[in-house]
Amino acid sequence: MEQKVKKLVLTIVFVISLPGLIRSQGMPVYDNTNFISLAKQLIESAKQTTQLLKTVDFLKQQKENIEKVNNVIKQLKAVKELYKNNQRLYEMVRGDLREILNSPYIKANEVEQVSKSFNAIIENSIESLDYIDQILSSNNLKMTDGERAAILKQKELESKEMVAEIENKTRRYQEIIAFRKMQDIINNRGTNY
Repeated sequence: MEQKVKKLVLTIVFVISLPGLIRSQGMPVYDNTNFISLAKQLIESAKQTTQLLKTVDFLKQQKENIEKVNNVIKQLKAVKELYKNNQRLYEMVRGDLREILNSPYIKANEVEQVSKSFNAIIENSIESLDYIDQILSSNNLKMTDGERAAILKQKELESKEMVAEIENKTRRYQEIIAFRKMQDIINNRGTNY
């Protein structure tokens, strides 16, 4: 690189001084101190340019490293959020489903429907976790860290939707139970008088 710069400097100096040689009559007179000073400045400038190029390459590499770390952090946050959502999902299903199924106001023919409804969400959650495990552990999938982070974020949103769906189903069944309980109280009050 330095040799190329020196050749370039000498070529530039030669081209600059060439018109003066062609037009002059007689012996040209040069001020060697200016010429040497110019050559030194050009060489120093070339060295600085080389250093700047090295610095730019270093900064690009550091930027790439920071982006990689940032993507890994996004993946970790998404996985943590997914775990938290799935943990919440399991706890809600375990507690709420038991409470709903143990209610005397849920009819025998509804028990299977309620169980299937909750189990479908849990199975979807398990499939989602298996897919995430494949994404994170398999090197066969040709993905960048950014693509993995995007998929994990999408799965995180899906897990939040599953939690919301469980909450809605639980609330709906609890409202049905509350309505049937109130209906039972009203019907039994009328027969007690």
